[in-house]
Amino acid sequence: MGSKLYVGGLPYAATESQLTTLFAAHGTVESARVIADKFTGQSRGFGFVEMSTPEEAQAAITALNGSQMDGRSLTVNEAKPQEPRSGGGGRFGGGRGNDFGGRNRF
Repeated sequence: MGSKLYVGGLPYAATESQLTTLFAAHGTVESARVIADKFTGQSRGFGFVEMSTPEEAQAAITALNGSQMDGRSLTVNEAKPQEPRSGGGGRFGGGRGNDFGGRNRF
């Protein structure tokens, strides 16, 4: 299994192909993903890259953390596991529940 890296500070126009090319100079890139807003589709300015070995991942961190991409300073470090989500707020712990404020829904 490879090592997953967090890449922050990406230009909003950055593509997964550009990310792959940037990291390929430091080892084998298993995957590269730019995270986009689910409503607008625009990049959120960060992504994840998975390198094939921990040594390649460390080499990429050392070489690219603090470097520039299209005038923006990159932050590259080991990705932390995603924290479980609570399911949102609302009256019943997730979503809107069934509280319509005394009004009929239709």
